[in-house]
Amino acid sequence: MVKVGIVGGTGYTGVELLRLLAGHPQVEVTVITSRAEAGRPVADIYPNLRGHFDIAFSEPDLATLGACDLVFFATPNGTAMKLVPQLLEQGCRVVDLAADFRLQDIPLWEQWYGMTHSCPELVAEAVYGLPELNREAIRSARLVANPGCYPTAATLGFLPLIESGLVRLSGLVADCKSGVSGAGRGASVGTLMGEVGESFKAYGVPGHRHMPEIRQNLAQLADQSIDLTFVPHLLPMIRGIHATLYATLTDEADLQSLYETRFSHEPFVDVLPAGSHPETRSVRGVNHCRIAVHRPQDGDTVVVLAVIDNLVKGAAGQAIQNMNIMLGLEETLGLQAVALLP
Repeated sequence: MVKVGIVGGTGYTGVELLRLLAGHPQVEVTVITSRAEAGRPVADIYPNLRGHFDIAFSEPDLATLGACDLVFFATPNGTAMKLVPQLLEQGCRVVDLAADFRLQDIPLWEQWYGMTHSCPELVAEAVYGLPELNREAIRSARLVANPGCYPTAATLGFLPLIESGLVRLSGLVADCKSGVSGAGRGASVGTLMGEVGESFKAYGVPGHRHMPEIRQNLAQLADQSIDLTFVPHLLPMIRGIHATLYATLTDEADLQSLYETRFSHEPFVDVLPAGSHPETRSVRGVNHCRIAVHRPQDGDTVVVLAVIDNLVKGAAGQAIQNMNIMLGLEETLGLQAVALLP
């Protein structure tokens, strides 16, 4: 059995890791940390885990965590970078679900996240954990930066178009919507049911922290700079991301075949039949990205629709997918559930 630790087990991504790992046949969760809840049984906070984890939250301890084969950080931005160097020295591998190692440009990261990076020397080593893009590098990585939820949906949606050089690299648009769980479990007036229910709004239009991450991904695909407008929106639902992506064609192509071929061997990307409109409920609770590609009125504009569960393919599920690859396990282990409907 693989011994796994979770730092920050009380947030939504932490409990989603626990829910998915409870069904993983080759993983034993040996430590779950929370300074605020140390000593309290996990099932006291998350009753859905009763009978699955007979373990209590504990204070973070480097010796205990370092004895694990792999540690997940499901913590706020800026936490993992303080502990990761010591864990790597002890031979432990790490998947960080926050943003500490996602951006290669450290001054840009410090600008967007408002803090000084405490271990910039590890940023270049960290592998960006989008398996559909970096699977081989992930296999040998000590440190994986798990992608953000919006960047996962937007990058997968744009990937075949940019990789094949079929669209203009200027004027790209990512119009994305997320459920309120993307804001985390912390109490906030803006995410109260009375505030978000029966309402819909954009936010972060002048700039969102995921924008430089999406731009970095697309620029690496294109091997040159790109121009992107990214607008996130808040939906009155708990889970799910819907990304509507726009690009302008520069050449003729069979777009349906392009997408089906590119993702034909990807276990967690489902290209829907031509004319489809994916729904967020079709990925609720699972590690899938469902994609449909359209060319309205046979014009020059391509419209790509991509849906994921922000807590699974957008966070915990993708982190487990990365763990499986890093540890030489079957990539789909623990991630084979069927989405919840209705």
